[in-house]
Amino acid sequence: MRIAAIAFETQEAMVVTDARNRILRVNRAFTEVTGYSAEEAIGQTPNLLKSGYHDDSFYLEMWHALQEQGHWRGEIWNRRKNGEVFPEWLTISTVRGSRGEPTHFVASFLDITQRKEAEEQIEFLAYYDSLTHLPNRRLLNERLDKALIATARHRRHAALLFIDLDNFKTLNDTMGHAIGDQLLREVALRLRDSVRSNDTVARLGGDEFVILLEELGERPHEAIAQVEHLARSVLAVLGQPHRFGEISYRCTASIGAVPFRGAGQTVESLLKSADLAMYKAKEAGKNALQFFDPAMQTEVEERAVLERELHQALDAGQFVLYYQPQVDRQGRLFGAEALLRWQHPTRGLVAPGAFIPLAEETRLILPIGQWVLEAACRQLAAWQAQPETAGLSLAINVSALQFRDGHFVDSVARALSATAAPARRLKLEITESLLFEDSDAAIERMQTLKRKIGVGLSLDDFGTGYSSLSYLKQLPLDQIKIDRSFVSDIGSNANDAAIADAVIALGRAFGLTVVAEGVETVDQRDALLARGCDAFQGFLYGRPLPIAEFDRLAAAQRDGRDSIQASTAAPVAAGT
Repeated sequence: MRIAAIAFETQEAMVVTDARNRILRVNRAFTEVTGYSAEEAIGQTPNLLKSGYHDDSFYLEMWHALQEQGHWRGEIWNRRKNGEVFPEWLTISTVRGSRGEPTHFVASFLDITQRKEAEEQIEFLAYYDSLTHLPNRRLLNERLDKALIATARHRRHAALLFIDLDNFKTLNDTMGHAIGDQLLREVALRLRDSVRSNDTVARLGGDEFVILLEELGERPHEAIAQVEHLARSVLAVLGQPHRFGEISYRCTASIGAVPFRGAGQTVESLLKSADLAMYKAKEAGKNALQFFDPAMQTEVEERAVLERELHQALDAGQFVLYYQPQVDRQGRLFGAEALLRWQHPTRGLVAPGAFIPLAEETRLILPIGQWVLEAACRQLAAWQAQPETAGLSLAINVSALQFRDGHFVDSVARALSATAAPARRLKLEITESLLFEDSDAAIERMQTLKRKIGVGLSLDDFGTGYSSLSYLKQLPLDQIKIDRSFVSDIGSNANDAAIADAVIALGRAFGLTVVAEGVETVDQRDALLARGCDAFQGFLYGRPLPIAEFDRLAAAQRDGRDSIQASTAAPVAAGT
């Protein structure tokens, strides 16, 4: 009896009823869970706790199990004394008499509210974004998969819109992640308010959202018109000012759209196509809508092939340097710019414009740039052994990624040391753009390269960016280059001529050599000479040449001519 009494006062709520289902006894846990005291419960039936959530068939099945099997176990919703409905895990056992007839029923149950809440939270996290409470990628994929089946069955179009906020990283960096998160929540609300109740708005992560539009028109042009109308509305809604306290912020977005109707498409292919279209919208100037075109997929596949081949080119030694002459005012050769070429096994000689942008995006520019640096140093060292080339300088272009790399200064020092190339003959050409991100670090790095290592520094394409005199006076430069865009029309365009005058005047004021790029005609050269330009580079004096031809050119100048004669050939499009 003592053991039974202790067992009855367990952590589980317990109820004992007679054969007519009248409550005879409850324990303390029952009172704690339900709020009913023993005095209030005894004499009542368990209907005292009935929630109304279950129909009659539910209870009929329960009593059938008790009669036939002698027990029932399952989840049930009951009601506390205060009216709160709660879930419980209930076990009921039948107590039988000597003749097998039911004499009592013993029930025990646990309040599983916390467990249910945890399950719901786990399910929510599995299918919804915790920040915006929008469906996440997993739930979107499920709904998109169903939409593919539905469009094939009902022959109505659907569409997928891939939305990426423009310049979101800048907002995060300047105003903080708390404001960024607030903007994402506000964007989620605006997107939900922009679509119909049967459409899906999801967040994939970061600042990427997706809208799944279902039950569009049967004809393609109808569906496209509906998508375009919705997308324009979304752009307008997102473009309305967002207020964060005293701060007002305007948000724009780029949208890629893919209408579809079932056959031959997958969830992955639709998301990929919409993503490609979105990037095309960004390339078109942002705050725009772009529909997917199969040509985009072809472009991406070609890009993937090119990336693989770039990796192979590094391993197979397919890169070569070409050398374009640089001459002074008298036409005397004083150096060259080393220009990268790719000796492709099937495409032939590939100019850098065809692969450098991809190399920059994939960061392959870092190992490629290192190869250029080392190859240039080896060439400088080889020139020192020949009288006709011993005094030549060699310029190489340095990408912004390469320059900002923390190991760049050391890599320059190692390349010079390993090849015994003279540091003063190596010129590193950098562009203005790299000065606008962490300018102080860029200036410090340039000063180290100049003063500790001794290399020359040249500012390339001067005037094409946001030229700043306050930066220019701090830079330890040796040279600035007039961009070819100002040289080409210097004789006929007053603005180009004025810019050339200004660059040359700045060069004199700061004690820098001024080199004009892209000089193709005698008239261009004469106009630059009249303005006091120091040096020239362009097809007028020579195309980029393989090293053997360049060395012959240098030897010919030393052997009998003291200047490189200007070419009389018709000018052609400038190469790089």
